[in-house]
Amino acid sequence: MSNVTTVPDRPVAAAPDRQPAADAALLVYRGFKFGAAFFGWLIAISMAVLLSAAVSAVALLTAEILDYNRSDAESAPAAAGLTASVMGIVVIAVAFYSGGYVAGRLARFDGARNGFGVWMVAVLVAVLTAGAGALLNSQYDWLGDVQRPDIALSTETLATGGVIAAVALIVVTLLSAIVGGKSGQRYHEKIDRLIASEE
Repeated sequence: MSNVTTVPDRPVAAAPDRQPAADAALLVYRGFKFGAAFFGWLIAISMAVLLSAAVSAVALLTAEILDYNRSDAESAPAAAGLTASVMGIVVIAVAFYSGGYVAGRLARFDGARNGFGVWMVAVLVAVLTAGAGALLNSQYDWLGDVQRPDIALSTETLATGGVIAAVALIVVTLLSAIVGGKSGQRYHEKIDRLIASEE
């Protein structure tokens, strides 16, 4: 009678060994994706147009109800300008949050980076548009034909307000796009956690 020694099968230890390979394969899909950022920017622009139209309609209706006319705005230009600036920043913040969210959903990974990409595409388009506008204006002087409103504020006050509004616009849109991108990525993270818990 011979003694046969059996070697038990190794426990399934190959799964941890395959995990780094799976992570390495996923690296291809991580990082900045121009397509996600571009389509996120399109959504941001579309939302900005739609929200601006909605806010303008509500503002006109409110002015009609309260009998608020141009002379009232000219008598208190600072309040009117501040209100318009705040509403504009809120609208553009919501728009860039939406664009960042779409980019995060499309890219699946690195939502914050792709939300930042939405903002970068917007900056690039704005710079190119401003350059083209300056070039055309130097040839045709279109701005010279624009009838500017007569605002009872000094040039220094207008310049300071413009700088503050521009800085606020840059910071708010950047943060909104990044937060939106992270929110879009969180959708996929919830699905990944659900799949992992079922396994």
